[in-house]
Amino acid sequence: MTKLSPQTLFSLQGKTALVTGGATGIGRMAAEGLVQAGARVLIASRKADACRAVADELNAMGAEGRAEGFGGDVGSAEGLTALVDEVKTRTDSLDILMNNAGLTWGAPLDDFPYEAWKDVMAVNVAGPFELTRQLLPLLRASARAEDPARIVNVGSVMGEIPMGDGAYSYAASKSAIIHMTRILAKELAREHITANALAPGPFVSRMTAFATADPATRDKVGQSVPLGRVGRDEDIAAAMQFLCGPGGGYVTGTIIPVSGGINVMSGQNIFAAAFE
Repeated sequence: MTKLSPQTLFSLQGKTALVTGGATGIGRMAAEGLVQAGARVLIASRKADACRAVADELNAMGAEGRAEGFGGDVGSAEGLTALVDEVKTRTDSLDILMNNAGLTWGAPLDDFPYEAWKDVMAVNVAGPFELTRQLLPLLRASARAEDPARIVNVGSVMGEIPMGDGAYSYAASKSAIIHMTRILAKELAREHITANALAPGPFVSRMTAFATADPATRDKVGQSVPLGRVGRDEDIAAAMQFLCGPGGGYVTGTIIPVSGGINVMSGQNIFAAAFE
């Protein structure tokens, strides 16, 4: 097997990963991709039973990796400390940290409540930062020049382009996590830790169930995406296998727009009328 074979470039055998919010949606897609590539994946969210159930499902697939599910809350200082303590009981080093747990809030601009900012920013921005900070010793323990430790934050296409759609605090929080990713990439590169982010468009998840649970509505949403569909499991799984595998070890500070082209959508052609 050569070093440029797919089995080598994307293998995660022997790696340990933590995926927050890994029981559903994008986190679940990522966890499966990591397990399929051979990683040991720790799946944590506020719903411990759901995490354990997903771990059982992944382990029943006969993949090269394994999964473990347990409870963990990134929305408070106490919850973060408890999550870190739990991770430390399971491993003394961490190769991959995926900060995926997130919260949203939607309301019309005139009615958007002040309290919608505190909780969203706590879970989507302060939580990933503090979890990363507290887990740095475990990431440093696995980091090597030839094989860096990896941080993957989950942003959103709404954090890249001016799309509010009633989710003002969510969009702002995702813009913040994207910028924080770039800062961490700059500061941690010398320690052989990469930091990258995904900026997804619409995917089927609990957060987007209002628009994606019904197949007919999902198709309508997909029609508004330049590539004509909503995201699929393999879109997230493949991006994670690339960023976390040997083939992605020279990439840091990048934002991968897993959004079907929404990230390059712009306004109408202002000169179109001149050619009519």
